Amino acid sequence: MRALREEYEVTNPAEGLVDLLDLERIEVNIFRGRSPQESLQRVFGGQVAGQALVAAGRTVEDARPVHSLHAYFLRPGRPGVPIVYEVERVRDGRSFTTRRVKAVQEGRTIFALTASFHRPEEAAFAHQRPPRHLTDPESLPRLADEIRDHLGALPEALERMARRQPFDIRYVERLRWSPEEVRGADARSAVWMRAVGPLGDDPLVHTCALTYASDMTLLDAVRIPVEPLWGPRGYDLASLDHAMWFHRPFRADEWFLYDQESPIATGGRGLARGQIFDREGRLLVSVVQEGLFRAL
Repeated sequence: MRALREEYEVTNPAEGLVDLLDLERIEVNIFRGRSPQESLQRVFGGQVAGQALVAAGRTVEDARPVHSLHAYFLRPGRPGVPIVYEVERVRDGRSFTTRRVKAVQEGRTIFALTASFHRPEEAAFAHQRPPRHLTDPESLPRLADEIRDHLGALPEALERMARRQPFDIRYVERLRWSPEEVRGADARSAVWMRAVGPLGDDPLVHTCALTYASDMTLLDAVRIPVEPLWGPRGYDLASLDHAMWFHRPFRADEWFLYDQESPIATGGRGLARGQIFDREGRLLVSVVQEGLFRAL
């Protein structure tokens, strides 16, 4: 649960996520974001990506929606240290707006993002491959409950983190807990997710909240044939880069299905691809990420 916040108690963790994405504007193109103090070695990558996208979006005057982002995680961020986001206004066109964002912490660039925004227009044509048939979220256990049922009780640290988790996560397939169960497993994973409370009505907040969530489970698909996801981990992992394409409007506080797969892992790196669908089976977002995997 590397995305779980450990700094403060909130009545509704979704409110904490909205607060985390509410950047302080300190100049026309410069913003500052909080980085909560936590026990992790590095700042959660989804937090930095979500905050950087907020910074980019706040400089787009006509509020046109983002249609893609491409990002690199350059250095690990330090928890508890504010992050400054510097936005470059690359292009303001009639149909497309382009922004580049640098995330700077203690004078060093830790993250770089390019985002493109597209004015909605009439489609010349449309098509979409249907999603796999998967179980409805209500019939699945919450992640914390599934872990609690297996272990008998959540360890105290996980219990605290679960209370702060801004997303309800439910794995479509049961978790594997032993090397025997993992052996021969397909490098594929799917989870239902939604924010645990309302996120308001700003479409940019929902886009950035889903960007945050997109980094929470995607690299699971790389690890599934190697080791149990929630047992002792034999590998250190870090996100290297992240790309997203936003196809349709959505709300991150409504159920969405994150279908994830890994076509390859080699040379210390693993590639994962994800597709995010709504309950009606409409494709909302496509995601690709590469991660670094090193034996502990």
